[in-house]
Formats: sequence, C-alpha cells, structure tokens
Amino acid sequence: MAGEGLGAAWARLRLAALGLSLGVTLPAAAQTATFERFTYDGHAQERVAAGPGEYRNPILSGYYPDPSVTRVGDTYYLVNSSFAHYPGLPVFRSTDLVNWTQIGNAIDRPDQLTLAGRGASEAVFAPDISWHAGTFYIVNTCVRCEGNFVITAKDPAGPWSKPILLPFEGIDPSIYWEGDRAYIVNNRAPAEPPRYEGHRAIWIQEYDWRAGKMVGESTQLINGGVDITKKPVWIEGPHIFRHDGWYYLTAAEGGTSDNHSQVVFRSKALRGPYVSYADNPILTQRDLPAGRANPITSAGHATLVQTQKGDWWATFLATRPYAEGQYNIGRETFLLPVTWADGWPHILPRGQAIPFVAKRPDLPAGPAPKLPTSGDFAYVDEFDGDRLGMAWIGLRAPGQPFATVGGGVLRLTSAAPLGDRQGTPAFVGRRQQHHVATISTTVRFVPGKDGARAGLAAVQSDESNLFFGITRIAGRPMVALYARDKAPAETLVASAPIDPSGPVTLTIRATGGTMAFDYATPGTPVRTLKAGFDATLLSTKAAGGFVGTVVGPYSYTPR
Repeated sequence: MAGEGLGAAWARLRLAALGLSLGVTLPAAAQTATFERFTYDGHAQERVAAGPGEYRNPILSGYYPDPSVTRVGDTYYLVNSSFAHYPGLPVFRSTDLVNWTQIGNAIDRPDQLTLAGRGASEAVFAPDISWHAGTFYIVNTCVRCEGNFVITAKDPAGPWSKPILLPFEGIDPSIYWEGDRAYIVNNRAPAEPPRYEGHRAIWIQEYDWRAGKMVGESTQLINGGVDITKKPVWIEGPHIFRHDGWYYLTAAEGGTSDNHSQVVFRSKALRGPYVSYADNPILTQRDLPAGRANPITSAGHATLVQTQKGDWWATFLATRPYAEGQYNIGRETFLLPVTWADGWPHILPRGQAIPFVAKRPDLPAGPAPKLPTSGDFAYVDEFDGDRLGMAWIGLRAPGQPFATVGGGVLRLTSAAPLGDRQGTPAFVGRRQQHHVATISTTVRFVPGKDGARAGLAAVQSDESNLFFGITRIAGRPMVALYARDKAPAETLVASAPIDPSGPVTLTIRATGGTMAFDYATPGTPVRTLKAGFDATLLSTKAAGGFVGTVVGPYSYTPR
C-alpha cells in the first residue's frame, strides 16, 4: 500500500543491513517472475457497523493471535504470535486501544532465531511485551528451536536484540515487574508426575534483567488449573499484575479451541498461595449455543491493561467461524472492558456473546491507520517503494534473498518449493483477514520448463495450501490450480491453455469455505478457471495448527 509503514524481511536496504547481498549469482536455470500490484478487498460475514463513540471487534482482523499489550505513558504497544512466519512478532502502536498501526517486526533478522525446518505452527509462540527503565522487553518461546528467550529494544519499532536464552522448559512466559525487580511466570510441567493429558502448571522465578539470567528458586503457583479434581487442561498464557493490595494471576485454560477460557486467581503474596475466583471463568464462549448466527468462539488468552485514566481493558484472542468449527483466517485480536466487583476482574458474564460493536475506551481518539486492521477494508500495494511493507510475511527466514522491490514491481526468483520444510519458498503474502475477500495480482512469467510456475499461493501450512497461476504442463503454458489437502503431494484441480507473453491478472474470490479463481490476459475477458472450490482444506479444523491463511505471490522453477 502506498504510504504504509515499510519494514522488511526481504527489502533491499534491510537485506543489505543483514549482510545478505542482493547481487547473488543465480543458477542459469532460475527464472524471475514479476508482480505489478497486489490488491485486497475484504468484508466480514457479520453485517454490523460501529456508530459514534463505538469500535468494532475484532480490533485486529485475521491471523493475529495471542495479543499482549502494555502501556507506556499515553501510548499502548501490542505484539502477536507469528509461529514460523517471517518476519515475526508484529509490533503495533495505539493511543486509544482501537486504532492500531504496525511499527515493526521484533524478529526481522535471520540470525535472531533458527526457523529452518520448522512447520508453520511451530517456532514463535505467545509473546509478552513490557517496558522498564527505558527498555522494551519481549519474552517468548521458540518451540522446537531455541526455547524460551528474552529480546530487548530501546525503540519498539526496532531493532530488537538477539535472544537471551532462558534455562527452563515450557511455554508462554511473561514478565511481572515490581519496583526494580523482574519475575518470569510461565507454563511448565507440574511438580509431580502428570495426572492426565494436558496437566500443566504455572511457575514463577526471578529474572535478573541486568545480567540477563534467572536467579533464585522456582515456585509452582498453580497446579493444573482452577480445580485439579476436574482435570483442567492446558493452563497457559499467565500474567501477573497488582491491584488494590492483591496479586492477580490470570491465565488461559481449556485449550485454544472451543473450550478456551480465561481464569483468574489472587494472593496477598507474590509467590502465593493463589486462590481461584469462585465464578471462573471470567471470559469464555463455550457455553453458548453451537448453532447461533455469526458466532465468536474460542475466546481466551487475555492480557489486562489499565489506562492512564484508571480504567481496565482486556485484549484477547477469539475466532469467527463460517461453519461449525471452521475458519480459514486464524485466531484474531479482540478488545473488551474489564469491570471490578468484590475484588475480582470481570471481562464478560458467562453465557453472554462477545459483541461485534462496543463503546470505545475513554481515551482521545487516535488517528486511523493508513492500513486498516478492523472492519471492512481494501488496500492496494503498487510495490512503489524499494522494500516490502512490514505486513508482508513468508515461511521461515530466507537463507538467500529471493525477492526485490523496485520500479513498481516485485520480483521473485525461485527458491524452495511449497511443502519443503527444510527450505524457504519464494513466497511473500498477506494475512487473509476476512472470510469474504477478493485478492488479486498481475504477474509476468513465461515458464521455461514443465513445473515452473508463478502466481498466487494461499498457504495454511506446508501440507495444506494451494497454488493458482501460470505454469507449464507437458510442454504447454497453462493457467492452473493445484491444491494440497494435508498431504505431502499436490493435486491438479483445473487447468486451461494461456498465452503468457503478456501480463496475466489472477484473482481469488473467497466466500467462507469456498473459493473461485479468475484470470485475464490483455484483450480477453475475465474467465473463471474454477468456481465453488471447497477451500475448507485451508481451515484450521482441516489443516490443524495455530495459524491463519496467508495469500500472496509465489514463484518456483524446478532444478
């Protein structure tokens, strides 16, 4: 999008800063595909509108899960999970908790984390962002890579440091600051043999932020969850804060699917004992009728923040299925006010649906972001700068650059094929942020051998994805649709002859669990290669994992 904040995983200047030359000598057989523009037009399946003094949920549409938010003065900063997508850990800024602008990616250098070989839903799990003494901290877990770690930055837009590794197992660490001392609380194995599948515990240990190391003893705060006799599962995402002389520990419980919830405990002492709130959970949607219209489900993993005016708000993740348990766009970031009663925080009464529209926080309205994040919106990226905008992501960090931007085009040179976990495909995409979306690009590519291809890919994982674009089959240039449905190999769905000597415009039209695929060449009308395609293969229910669909340009030429 012209004028949007420009960041960079594969940008020319950023790559130079990383010591990755853009003047690499490519194999003679490598082909370059050029993409002239990328357009997105998205609409929510629920038809609602925010009136004066209201905001619309979700505040970050599409694949922006596990939000963590902190306030520094009058400004709020938010970070989301990114798993094996790169650049990772998107960082947002807001002054009103409603209008969010991405200002950077905390993981934007290949030497920060080892993402090679990681599946789409591995690597960078739930982050926590905080600030102390002029420095921002993100504490996080790289699953099946470096483990738990801390990174720091003076400016939340970056650059962020290399990770400081932390010597404990588990996931979802967060930092609680008390005066000049720091404590890390996280999900770990219980201090006993697990009694059942999903039996986990919450622990706390002091962190010497000056030396960058853990000190002192670890203390188990919560064993299992609210009531271990009922076998609660996956207590995780813990955060501690202090209010009116009490320490409050809030955490997710029940797993990240339909049984997801947020629970709270409190104690007079930091290391406990913590007592569960009698009316837990303080947020869930699991008790609502499954067949309700336009449901919001799987709510939990909340972070509570107090405004400069003393009000409390919660950011949390939830999903918007288009059918029972099916959503292609991933888990999203929502916002609700927090009320206090009898010394306990409340996000939403049990049995009440999360509202799509609510009253705005009592804060001065912030500027609307140049790139919208909520409601219905459209944008166009003309590739008119010298680097990709910071909202572009791919799978895993590239070992060598494969993308350049300049002269109004994006150029992609072949790298690994989709499905190869050990490599990085020449794929850069944007999150699909609405179930009803039209996504288009114009590509120039003449395939030089069978299997060479360039066009649009829609990627849920290495095993669940599709490709729509120009290729060569049995010596003939074709426009084709290939799909991979949680499988090691792709299947040809449809194809038609095409003249690739000029620009080809490719369009994907998504409507819930179906997609249509249109193409056009100069002087010819728009034609539909395939309509009514069952795109539920891109749903989390079918593909598994924790991410959402990412759609964008892709190029590959077999060796």
